[in-house]
Amino acid sequence: MPELGKVYLVGAGPGAADLITVRGARLLAQADVVLYDALVTPDMLDLCPQAKLISVGKRSGQRSMAQTIINEQLLECATKFKLIVRLKGGDPMLFGRADEELRALEGAGVEVEIVPGITTAVAAAAASKQPLTKRGVARSVAFFTSSTAPDHPEHPALPKTDTLVQYMGGREAAATAQRLLAEGRRPELPVVVVENCSRADERILRLTLSDLAHGLEPGHGPVLVMLGEALAKREHQ
Repeated sequence: MPELGKVYLVGAGPGAADLITVRGARLLAQADVVLYDALVTPDMLDLCPQAKLISVGKRSGQRSMAQTIINEQLLECATKFKLIVRLKGGDPMLFGRADEELRALEGAGVEVEIVPGITTAVAAAAASKQPLTKRGVARSVAFFTSSTAPDHPEHPALPKTDTLVQYMGGREAAATAQRLLAEGRRPELPVVVVENCSRADERILRLTLSDLAHGLEPGHGPVLVMLGEALAKREHQ
């Protein structure tokens, strides 16, 4: 058996190349091969000019590579290369399907290390200058997505927290707003929508829960929706 390489699951952060961690950037500069997500920017890939690049992008609502194929590619790369980077948007451990890749790699005896990244919710809060928690107003936050596994097609109940952050929320945001209204949330509840967070074409929208219930215009990139009293616009914003 040939000696197996080591795989690093690296969080690329929300998009901007200078928001990756120092460790993540160092590993990219040392990598023999980089398997990267669709949301990884060209500027980020400029950090690894020496590496072989393999696109394994998955985009909501679009035809994309099956996770089983990605797992197989990672295993194949581990037999050919010493240092393999699996570059994931945001943080690998949050909606990044890290569990499936870890299971495949560990089951084959491949050494794996996780390098965290800035998750989009935190970056979106920073971009909008809107804290997700606020003393006396909000002390709990929930990150959720409407995407479900094939064997769990039904939508789970919405979290009962002060601030809600919906990942990949563009098409599902209206349904979320309607469910919250039905649960008794006030129509004027503040909502902040961030599209293409941290990128040059970033767009920030401020609206209310009742506005959101009517849906969002089609976007041109990943959309994150933040809902809660803590998101009320400050006097000098």
